[in-house]
Amino acid sequence: MPAYAIGNLRPAAALDDEVFTYMERIQATLDPFGGRFLVHGAPAMEVREGEWNTALVIIGFPSLDHARDWYDSEAYQRLVPLRTRHMSGDVLLIDGVAPDYDVTATAAMLRAAQTA
Repeated sequence: MPAYAIGNLRPAAALDDEVFTYMERIQATLDPFGGRFLVHGAPAMEVREGEWNTALVIIGFPSLDHARDWYDSEAYQRLVPLRTRHMSGDVLLIDGVAPDYDVTATAAMLRAAQTA
């Protein structure tokens, strides 16, 4: 099942050189784990509900184990301070849904559990 690393980041007004170095080097840390950027910063984002003033990053992986192994890897952990010294935010690893996921079945299951 696919998994994702999601970053909701608040960059400083001006990006430091360390952030550019982080960006230049991150792909090499993703490659051994099958990671690829799906969303990076979303400059053309349309906010339809609520407010959004952060940069969104979504990286896809073949599995949650791949995402964990990437995040915990020595190569990536060496890069993390280059970002965290200049950006605050939230980062999470999360399972995706299977290709045959049916939200209607999930709703039925949750409805049944709530009325039980």
